[in-house]
Amino acid sequence: MKALSQKRRHPLAILALLLMGLLLTGGLYSFATSVNQAKAESNTFTASDVQEGEKLFLANCATCHNAGGAGTPSGPTLVGVGAAAVDFQVGTGRMPMQMQGPQALQKPQQFNAEQTKQLAAYVASLGAGPAIPGEEYLDGKGNAAEGGELFRVNCAMCHNAAAAGGALTQGKFAPGLAGVEPAHIYEAMITGPQNMPVFSDANITPEGKRDIITFLKTIEANGSPGGAQLGSLGPVAEGLFVWIAGLGVVIAFTIWLTSRTS
Repeated sequence: MKALSQKRRHPLAILALLLMGLLLTGGLYSFATSVNQAKAESNTFTASDVQEGEKLFLANCATCHNAGGAGTPSGPTLVGVGAAAVDFQVGTGRMPMQMQGPQALQKPQQFNAEQTKQLAAYVASLGAGPAIPGEEYLDGKGNAAEGGELFRVNCAMCHNAAAAGGALTQGKFAPGLAGVEPAHIYEAMITGPQNMPVFSDANITPEGKRDIITFLKTIEANGSPGGAQLGSLGPVAEGLFVWIAGLGVVIAFTIWLTSRTS
């Protein structure tokens, strides 16, 4: 008993207990996150999808991303980015890039839906990563009010409170979200394309992401009930319009007065 008591007082005992606590906490967090993530994602890829995707990848993507997706100076590694990143980047036409620039621009898709699925299957086979979201989170039947609050707290500083987009630094920008597919909105949140941060399920739950999509689709459908929206760019655009219009009225009134006196 005395020997056991002495071991408990060993200087490394506290360090060992702390290490065990960290490992236990990390393991529980990882398990909870993976379970939550599995509920929100659904991938059904076959071996044929992976094989066909590899052919497409070698022919169209390997120049920048390397034959095994390990990356080159011209393109980042794709190991571990998951199927969701491919479905977003390729599905919105951002990849393959048309030209090098501050960020990939949206353009017409180069691949159809089946080819995009095959590319996603191959990249998903390179390493575990975010999967394509399940349809139950894309139905637009979430809580728009809750989604609006989440959007204003987490997204509005870049995308604008009305989701009209906004400028960032060094020629980059946050795009407007009108007309964006629900799946692509969800995928952007879980993969963090361009300058966007990743919103894991620990930050915003799958239900919260569903609410955000519902909010975006609600304001898109409602339009601008207050009249001319001026690009939904907020007080800067509105103030500029008032300043120019007001100044124009003052100048016109001044010209009218001077013409009267002459």
